[in-house]
Amino acid sequence: RGLSPTLQELEVTVMDSRMCNNSRFWDGDIAPSMICFQGQHRGSAPAKGDSGSPLVCGKRPAVAGVMSFSSPDATDPFKPPVATSTVKYKKWIQKTLR
Repeated sequence: RGLSPTLQELEVTVMDSRMCNNSRFWDGDIAPSMICFQGQHRGSAPAKGDSGSPLVCGKRPAVAGVMSFSSPDATDPFKPPVATSTVKYKKWIQKTLR
């Protein structure tokens, strides 16, 4: 399947980081600067090529993270996709954009 000419979006739910880090999931591989999430609809997940996409949250939408990685089987419920939190890098981002 080729690239979509239309911007895509996926409704997701952020997972508790302790749950995401337990032995059934990423087993300790998730750092404090990472956010695990899952598609709200069963089987929905980011696809290959979505790395770098924004994770947007809130009533006043703001970028909370940047899609980083997922398992080879994107719909594996025990290996949820992971984003890098932008909050931890806010000062660096603002300084770099100046």
